[in-house]
Amino acid sequence: MSQRIFALVWLILCVIGIYIGWGIQSEFSYEPLGPRPFPVAILSLMAICALALLFGKQEAVEWPKPYVLRRLALLILSLVIYAWAFEWLGFPIATSLLTISVALLFGATPIAAVISGPILGILLFYAFDKLLDVTLPIGSLLS
Repeated sequence: MSQRIFALVWLILCVIGIYIGWGIQSEFSYEPLGPRPFPVAILSLMAICALALLFGKQEAVEWPKPYVLRRLALLILSLVIYAWAFEWLGFPIATSLLTISVALLFGATPIAAVISGPILGILLFYAFDKLLDVTLPIGSLLS
């Protein structure tokens, strides 16, 4: 039953997302199809998966242990904080902190997490900003 409830909620969210995505308009044309097809296509695929889960064969569900649920809750909290702090901390610092927290949640040693976080944040910033020419916020702390 929990799979069907999840699939129904997922399907409702996909339909709402497709409705919102269908209304996306751009003042200028920067690619042949515009900004609408990508979110509509992704959400349509997600809706198909939700339908498959809703009407497919149901198997017994085994809920995770409490410590796994705690880690999942901390992961979601980390992602929410990342989204909230992304603009004012900037991409490099916010990504570094997210990488450190995710690494610790997945069992990395604190030294490895603290070393890999800033390296990944800086490398990804330069990869997106310089190589792919995607403008990312540097943050009010570094500007």
